[in-house]
Amino acid sequence: QASREGFLAHLARIVGRAMADPGKHVVLLDYGAGNVQSVVNAVRSLGYEVSTVQRPEDILTAKRLIFPGVGSFGSCVAMLKDKGYFEPLRQYLKEDRPFLGICLGMQTLFEGSEEAEGVEGLGLFPGVVKRFPASIGLAVPHIAWTGVAPMLEDSWPIDESGPRCYFVHSYRVSMPEGGHAPWALACSDYGERYVCAVRRGNCVGIQFHPEKSGKIGLELLRRWLQGRPSVADPASLTAPRTSFQPPLAPAKRIIACLDVRSNEAGDLVVTKGDCYDCKEGGKVRNHGAPVALSARYYNEGADEVTFLNITAFREMVLADQPMLELLKEAAGQVFVPLTVGGGIRGFTDQEGKTYTSLEVADAYFRAGADKISIGSDSVEAAKEYYESGKKLTGKSAIECISAKYGRQAVVISVDPRRKYVKDPSETSHNCVGVGSPGGTPVGPNGERFAWYCCTLKGGREDSDMDVVQLVQACEALGAGEILLNCIDRDGQGTGYELELIRQVKSACTLPVIASSGAGKPEHFADALRPPPEGGGADAGLAAGIFHRCEVPLQAVKEYLDETAKIPVRR
Repeated sequence: QASREGFLAHLARIVGRAMADPGKHVVLLDYGAGNVQSVVNAVRSLGYEVSTVQRPEDILTAKRLIFPGVGSFGSCVAMLKDKGYFEPLRQYLKEDRPFLGICLGMQTLFEGSEEAEGVEGLGLFPGVVKRFPASIGLAVPHIAWTGVAPMLEDSWPIDESGPRCYFVHSYRVSMPEGGHAPWALACSDYGERYVCAVRRGNCVGIQFHPEKSGKIGLELLRRWLQGRPSVADPASLTAPRTSFQPPLAPAKRIIACLDVRSNEAGDLVVTKGDCYDCKEGGKVRNHGAPVALSARYYNEGADEVTFLNITAFREMVLADQPMLELLKEAAGQVFVPLTVGGGIRGFTDQEGKTYTSLEVADAYFRAGADKISIGSDSVEAAKEYYESGKKLTGKSAIECISAKYGRQAVVISVDPRRKYVKDPSETSHNCVGVGSPGGTPVGPNGERFAWYCCTLKGGREDSDMDVVQLVQACEALGAGEILLNCIDRDGQGTGYELELIRQVKSACTLPVIASSGAGKPEHFADALRPPPEGGGADAGLAAGIFHRCEVPLQAVKEYLDETAKIPVRR
């Protein structure tokens, strides 16, 4: 009976495709990892229908095929082979049919990757994909909006203007010898120049995410969907560009954060705390509807949008979690990266069903999240890491989620508060000096040193772990980014805690998002400038000043670009 129903469902899909306009149909290769919903939403917004591969033969019958790879090279290839997709995909590419590989989907087109030595790729392009070397001195993963510079005379489907697009990756394709190859379509810079787009015939691979690159990315998808236009000179398809313009530098990201919780009426609203207290006059502060506000920030130029679920709804059946529906709605309107945090942990619902942290993360990724943020559970995971003698068990939420989706999908949300000491010798924790002009104030008794205590449960409970210990453990466990809050600065508008940012940046190699305390554009510049003047953060996040329209998001970018001379996407 089950096999008969499966056959009928497959037949219905075939009939449905036949009845639809074949020129408006796209097949998406979903092998079970990553946020494919974002790609589906982007393609549908352009007027095309999307179906996903269910059986190997679906690849061979596709008119257009998109492969949005996410995760690790080895696990991706293994899943392709386990599902019987690897050889049909190789045959599809051999027949030179329309193909778009995104991120890891591009990397699998090469012979192999350092990420999984001995695992063969599809082999359409020569060479092995390699990790960014430590010698570049930059945070890895590379998470930024970076320029995409065409290297061939015919740049299709890349925009000739070389705009910034959204990248998130740890491995890259090295530049070909001599700086040119007929397949090397475009390049980017991140401490070194590397190939970020490839093309051979109708096969295109791109390292960046067009579905998360705003209007620029949607236009690239539109050009690819419309097909390669005819060219007067076929030689231009592989000829080096005569007017090559170097790629734009990576831009610092400006992120809009939306703290989401239920109000007294049970509605989901965007709120904002003052030192983590979200109530005023006994009622939850209400700054508006989450989806509408996220769409507004997208249109205003936010580089990312972060939803922090501070209610968590842990007692509810997973499929009924209100945040899932919220994410689905937002992902259909917001074509920049979406991060969601709060409640990403294992739990047992009101019906007695137990979910693992990975199952919870799966649901959020399928709903439209690109990254998930882990808070209190990261402190517990770090504690277990140190107690085990720094051994990796593969059981923590960080390890499980990064193993499936890649470390770039895991953000650690750190909620520290200051603990003042008169002298660093008084504590075993990592201290910073305070009391410099314009910096963090001295303690209540004139203390000129402090360490940052990591808290749990939204700042309601202290741990005996400092931020250096936490971020180093989480990096070892597989996290890809740090969202660095500061309880003492939250909602104060006095600027970010620069001493804290500098300490964390020097303690790990991960990208760091500065959060808590922004009150004016100058504060963003302070956090983003390199030390010793600035914090050296990779991104600046704010909430209340954007919600209350005290400082427009565009004003922040204008100041950074024109006055502070810090590269941003505009």
